[in-house]
Amino acid sequence: MIGDRLFTSFCWPENVYKPILYPVCTSAGTEITRGFPLKPKEGERNDHIHQVGIWLNYGKVNGLDLWGNGHRGFKEPNGGEIKHLNIEKLSGGKGEGVLITNERWIDSLGKELLTENTEHHFIVKGKLRIIDRITSLKATTKEVFFDDTKEGMFGIRVARQLEMPVNEMIVVMDATGKPTAEKVNASVGATGNYRSSEGITGEGVWGTRAKWMDLYGLFAANPFGWNDFTNGKEKFNFSLKPGQTLKFRYRIIISSGIHLPDQEINDLSAEFSGKYQ
Repeated sequence: MIGDRLFTSFCWPENVYKPILYPVCTSAGTEITRGFPLKPKEGERNDHIHQVGIWLNYGKVNGLDLWGNGHRGFKEPNGGEIKHLNIEKLSGGKGEGVLITNERWIDSLGKELLTENTEHHFIVKGKLRIIDRITSLKATTKEVFFDDTKEGMFGIRVARQLEMPVNEMIVVMDATGKPTAEKVNASVGATGNYRSSEGITGEGVWGTRAKWMDLYGLFAANPFGWNDFTNGKEKFNFSLKPGQTLKFRYRIIISSGIHLPDQEINDLSAEFSGKYQ
C-alpha cells in the first residue's frame, strides 16, 4: 500500500505455479496488469493463460518447462513449479518498502532443482512507482542447465489498452469474463508501443539488446534466449553447478499518464545499476 492505495500484491495461486506480483497499479490507481485468468475483464485477450502479472521463471530448466506450465489450464507432466516457502522480511517506510521471500524451483515430481531468494523493493518517486527485483538462484544437489530458449525470464503481461495495435482477429472476454462468440480486430482498444534505449520501436525491439525498454503488451527480459533472438547466429546454454549462485537484477518504472523522457529513464537506470551489488 502507498498511503491508502494499493500498489501491488505478492501472491502464489496454486493454478499459476509461481509467485507473482498482481495486480500492479499506477499512482492514479489504474491497473496496468491484465486481469485474465484470475479476474477477467471485458475486452481482454484470453490467450497465454500462464502469463499473469509480473513473474520470473524459465522455459528449459533441466528440460522442464517452468515458463509455460499451466498454459492449457492444468499442470503439465513436463512442467516445473516455483513453490513459495516463506517471507524472510517485510518492512515499510517513507518512500520505500521491502519484501524478501524464499522459494524452491521443483521438478514435476516435487524434487528440488534450485533455491530462490528474492528481494522486492517498492519505491515511490513523486508520481512514479518503481519495483526493483533482485533474485538469487542457487543449485542444490546437482548441476542445473538453462538451455537456450526464448521462453523466459522476467516477464510482465499488461492490460489490453497498453498492448501494441496489430491487424489480426482475436477472441476477447465479455463483461461476464467469458470468451466472445465473435472475434474482434486486435487493434481496437489497444494504444501501446515499444521503444528501446537504442531508438528501436514497435515489433523491431523483439530479441534486441538494450539498456532499458519503454514497453506495453507482453514483455520479457531474457538473457539466455540467444538462438531465437539472433536467428541462429548465436547460442548460449548456461548451467549452475551444485552450490553455485546466479543473481538477476531488474527494475520496472511505472509512470501515470505520461511518457518519461529518455534522460530521466537513463538516470533511473544508472541509479539502479549501482544500487544493488
